[in-house]
Amino acid sequence: MKWNKIGIGAAFLSAAAIFFTGCASQTELPPPPAPRSSEPVADISPYRGTFSDLRQNHWNDRVFYEIFVRSFKDSDGDGIGDLRGIIDSLDYLNDGDPSTGDDLGITGIWLMPVNSSPSYHGYDVTDYFSINSDYGTMDDFRELLSEAHKRGIIVIMDLVLNHTSTEHPWFQKSRSGDPDYINYYRWADGRPDLKGPWGQDVWHGAGGNRSYYGLFWSGMPDLNYNNEKVTEEVYDIIDFWLSDIGVDGFRLDAIMYLIEEGNELMNTFSTLKWFENFHSHYKAVNPDAFTIGEVWSTTENSVEYVGDKVDTVFEFDLASSMVGSVQQSRNSAIYAQQENVLENYPESQYGRFLTNHDQDRIATVLNGSRDKLKMAASLLLTGPGVPFIYYGEEIGMEGGKPDENIRRPYPWTGTGGFTSGKPWEDYGPGKEENNLQSQRGVEDSLYEHYRSLISLRNEIPALRKGGTFHINTDSRKVYSFVRYDEEEAYLVILNLGREMEGPGFYAEKTPWPQGFSLVPVFGSAEAADLENPDGEGGFSRYQPLDNLEAYSTYVFRIVPHN
Repeated sequence: MKWNKIGIGAAFLSAAAIFFTGCASQTELPPPPAPRSSEPVADISPYRGTFSDLRQNHWNDRVFYEIFVRSFKDSDGDGIGDLRGIIDSLDYLNDGDPSTGDDLGITGIWLMPVNSSPSYHGYDVTDYFSINSDYGTMDDFRELLSEAHKRGIIVIMDLVLNHTSTEHPWFQKSRSGDPDYINYYRWADGRPDLKGPWGQDVWHGAGGNRSYYGLFWSGMPDLNYNNEKVTEEVYDIIDFWLSDIGVDGFRLDAIMYLIEEGNELMNTFSTLKWFENFHSHYKAVNPDAFTIGEVWSTTENSVEYVGDKVDTVFEFDLASSMVGSVQQSRNSAIYAQQENVLENYPESQYGRFLTNHDQDRIATVLNGSRDKLKMAASLLLTGPGVPFIYYGEEIGMEGGKPDENIRRPYPWTGTGGFTSGKPWEDYGPGKEENNLQSQRGVEDSLYEHYRSLISLRNEIPALRKGGTFHINTDSRKVYSFVRYDEEEAYLVILNLGREMEGPGFYAEKTPWPQGFSLVPVFGSAEAADLENPDGEGGFSRYQPLDNLEAYSTYVFRIVPHN
């Protein structure tokens, strides 16, 4: 079924108005400024072009899984997760055989820092060309890449550009006054009186009357990118991992803080300009390399990095709105912010996530409610963008600050199963239920909900790379939208709250002037039809479902009538 591209943009107008009321540190620091919510919107915006206008990128085909190597799987009994443990667990993540149905089905892995580092988290690097000895060897890393690629999984790694460890040889030489390295970092006489974005000291004493700049912590001195030699060093690191080792790309840590301009410490013009050259460099090395940046800021700031600087960024405002809508069982936050995202970003060029390694786990935020955790998963995996799952999210791992508690070992069984020895950190609360063994193959479990949604996304191109437009409803607890490409369209209906009679759905114009049938592909629902649409395929108080189950997810394939 081919869609007629002529006039499609106008056909997608949605007219019924709806009114709506990074980095780790050695000592615990507050996070960067919290993303703000979008302003309420009065109308659902019109569709912004035909599907043929949309950017098509291989990363939009993927569902990523964020792994803290130290906590995922230990292969040798020393209590520390390692690369060999991930290799041994790849068949769980994706066994490479589409005919099987018990693997999670992810198609991308983000490895949190694997370079040498003195800390447990690895965000203070001492050698960018090495593998942390706790995690294994470079041969192990190469084998992981090879085995992942056999299964159709790409692997990106954390690249910490903003700062190093104080134990890095560059800093040691800079501190000693080595003229070749003195300007790799920022030094000052005395101690400038300057506070960081969350009120922290950013200048740190180095003995005598000298101090150095380090935004996150005294053990993480910021690199000085006003020195071209630092950029050259970074390009050598990129070349090594992309060309010599064959990694598929990078998650870029804390990029909004790269270059300071006086007292302006984040999102500066110089930072944005630096990333333009960075983009040109890594694309010349490997045009298919994928980068996603951490810009823990508003949508308006984040989008400035996308396109000719990095490929995508994580959308923190969208994550907050998804979690907020699930918490409140109301659609207003997600409607408003998703519209803001659709308006601002190149189509789907952003990372979609719930929480990550710097935030309280989603199961803790939602108080362990299985119903709400399933709704959060549905929002994550049916919407546009590139979805990222934080390891253990799929089984309801719990954890709140401090950071070690949100990066605990993965519970493979009710007794743990992460290691044959003593784990580096205790398992989180609730491991007796929140483990893989007790949920795998259990029809109504959180794990099977994740697995089924990932499978659905993998099977349907429109859910991965398609366009998006909202459908209005007369219930504040129902969130509904259409995902489509040139071949097919799918209607997604999410009930964020309690059971209810079927709400009415509204659209002034659609591409289906003769009506359509709805064929259920996910959720417990019967097929439905719209025989006599209003005007140009629109509908008013259309009820495809008599009742909506509490916290339910429905996906229908739209089959136009001829």
